[in-house]
Amino acid sequence: MTVPRPLSAEKFRDPLITAKGERRAVVAPSGLDTLWVNTGTLCNITCRACYIESSPRNDALVYISAAEVAGYLDEAAASAMPLREVGFTGGEPFMNPHLLPMLEDVLTRPGELAALVLTNAMKPMRRHAPKLLALRDRLGPDRLRDRLTLRVSLDHHSAAHHDFERGAGSFAATLEGLGWLARAGFRVHVAGRASFGGEDEAAMRAGFARLFAEHGIPIDAGDPVALMLFPEMDATVDVPEITEACWGILKKHPDQMMCASSRMVVKRRGAARPAVVACTLLPYDPQFELGATLAEAARPVPLNHPHCAKFCVLGGAACSR
Repeated sequence: MTVPRPLSAEKFRDPLITAKGERRAVVAPSGLDTLWVNTGTLCNITCRACYIESSPRNDALVYISAAEVAGYLDEAAASAMPLREVGFTGGEPFMNPHLLPMLEDVLTRPGELAALVLTNAMKPMRRHAPKLLALRDRLGPDRLRDRLTLRVSLDHHSAAHHDFERGAGSFAATLEGLGWLARAGFRVHVAGRASFGGEDEAAMRAGFARLFAEHGIPIDAGDPVALMLFPEMDATVDVPEITEACWGILKKHPDQMMCASSRMVVKRRGAARPAVVACTLLPYDPQFELGATLAEAARPVPLNHPHCAKFCVLGGAACSR
């Protein structure tokens, strides 16, 4: 077994220059396509490798309100930002009592805004089942399917691996919730982990395909959006810094990065108002807090964090569709 090298303390220190003295890659905003809302870091479970440290006790990011989210949606509309989608993440979004009003606000505004909810589909979501069904019936099942996606976290296609990460019995509870959503006519996607359990991507997708078929869940495991397999994130493991030259070497463009076209709104415990951060992966690092408004946050983002390299540039992952 290969032991990963630890990250050098010299890396990711200067926002503009790498440890080798090269110019760090910077991503300029290309517009606002996706607005993420962190509903709060409280969660009904504690996972071993949660990048945001969600748990039943961590309220470092508190519940954001429907009125606060509406203010950002109003700003986007007034500024004619090309907003396509609003994503809700946590913690567990269904623990926030304002989630259903926020969803209804997004889905009933003029235009065709889409909504995405990241959930573990466990008890907090099931408690909202009557309200979800009422929202479905109010908007119409077909229209809702076109505009609302619930992405369920299922780390692996086997209970043993998933439960090791999320706790005994969590696989069965999540699978039950996923099945309920599918039977109720909601569009469901799944988020897994790319190398979890030591399998390559083909084996992971084949395993999920068998699981979905067995339980009658209408997800195409070969579709990289319907089944997103995310790279592992560990900020203590060595990863290359991304320089300006990397764009050409890797044949990638800055506009492909999440922070080119998305931002996330968070509300910190004790803060008078929410703040806007560069992306979903970096809610705590102060260098990625960009302002209080979407306009203030529309500025370049230096890729000065291991997650920028491992998840976005080298991993090619994005949290949105």
